Amino acid sequence: MWLGLRLSRQLTGRRLQSAAVITRMGINTTAQGPFNWVAGQRCQPVDNVGEFDNVSPRTGKLFCRIPASGKMEVDRAVATARSAFPGWAAMSGMERGRLLTKAAAIMRENLEDIARLDVNDNGKPIWEARADMESVIACLEYYGGLAPAIVGYHCKLPGGSWGTASREPLGVVGGVGAWNYPLQTCTWKVGPALACGNTFIYKPSPLAPLAAVVLGEVLQQAGVPDGVYNVVQGEGETGALLSSHQGCDKLSFTGSVPTGAKIMAAGAKGIKNVTLELGGKSPLIIFDDANLKNAVKGALMANFLTQGEVCSNGTRIFVQRGVYEEFLKEFVKQAKQMKIGDPMNDDTTVGGTISEDHAKKVLGYIESARSEGATVACGGERVIVGGDCASGWYLSPAVLTDCTDGMKAVKEEIFGAVAAVLVFDTEEEALERANNTDFGLAAGVFTKDVTRAHRVVNKLEAGTTYINTFNLAPAELPFGGYKMSGIGRENGLAAIEHYTQYKTVYVEMNDVDCGPLYQED
Repeated sequence: MWLGLRLSRQLTGRRLQSAAVITRMGINTTAQGPFNWVAGQRCQPVDNVGEFDNVSPRTGKLFCRIPASGKMEVDRAVATARSAFPGWAAMSGMERGRLLTKAAAIMRENLEDIARLDVNDNGKPIWEARADMESVIACLEYYGGLAPAIVGYHCKLPGGSWGTASREPLGVVGGVGAWNYPLQTCTWKVGPALACGNTFIYKPSPLAPLAAVVLGEVLQQAGVPDGVYNVVQGEGETGALLSSHQGCDKLSFTGSVPTGAKIMAAGAKGIKNVTLELGGKSPLIIFDDANLKNAVKGALMANFLTQGEVCSNGTRIFVQRGVYEEFLKEFVKQAKQMKIGDPMNDDTTVGGTISEDHAKKVLGYIESARSEGATVACGGERVIVGGDCASGWYLSPAVLTDCTDGMKAVKEEIFGAVAAVLVFDTEEEALERANNTDFGLAAGVFTKDVTRAHRVVNKLEAGTTYINTFNLAPAELPFGGYKMSGIGRENGLAAIEHYTQYKTVYVEMNDVDCGPLYQED
């Protein structure tokens, strides 16, 4: 899950003067609190139930300590969003869209500072963080432009009667986001929700919690009324309080399958509308007629962006036997050439893994593969980066060969820079093996045969599929999965379905005809 913009555009983005931007726009992109955002201001939770450490993946050192929100603070945030809802919903789509578009412009003016905050909070290379900010801007622009067109329809009925079906907002939305794309996963929910007239309470991941508060400041600068967007910080307990709150009318979550199941259960108790974007173990199929240079590029994008911490990653690379050795040689060569270093440097291509615990989990999967007979063709080791980054957990991109489909590292989502390269002979074999998974978030195919490409993607059991590319997610197209990879869609027109409900109005233009129920005297 990445972006829908060409990399060449991202790498030439202008730099901004940080202090000047912060002073002019009032946007705080430092690690200074408070870290909640309720009723249009940064604030401390009214019931601090403890603090958690926000350790920077870049440095491996404490970035800041953040108070966790308890029941009283969640209640306050929900009540604030509920109070703001009538006024926000009463605005026209044009009015709401204009504010979202303005927010996109403010985000662009502060792009460099927010991207650098993201690097410290998340660990990804700065050029990727800039690209993420471009995708955030695109989302706000897209739904800002779409907002005036979020309408229902009119229908003529027999006898001159008529009816309307109008789209109305759901109400108050509770959202819980992920740490791999902190602001992107937030905006993919907030953008369509606000465009439709809903209000929002967002709980970021405790591993990357800072950017969501900055979004509050951006929206306020754009003129979005106070209380329309709110942020409560916390760990699992806070997320459970929000997802089970009876004041929320809809829930949206991005993250792991186990947590998604809990949020779905919480939504079921209140019969709430729930959307889930969960994990994946996506296949990437490379046929022997593919442009191998492009296939290698696609495989790199499918595995090694954001330290491999991407839910849609194509970590099962199926390569047809005729080009297997040639592909593997170039893929391993490129993986070895990736530069591990300070993610603030423009030439770094591998940043810091989100946490020590997660890095050890990734390394554990590599050891598991080795113990089951796989060969580690390259990578899979911790690399010590000097200077400020010496305590961070930097892992070299790993390529596994001699794998079988039943290996743990091939079956389970690792959420790290670990690619398994597998050989196949026939199209039918590749499809059967590709679909043999509980997940269905993404899938891709590389081939010069357009007929084959369409035939294969039509049979792949995945919600987001690619032909001759991978891991692009433009705001204009729906993103989501099949099977255990989730329910519902984010982005595109499809997201509007998850943040609105229809109200039908039947207008009778004649005397009521109730048949024999009514008898004239």
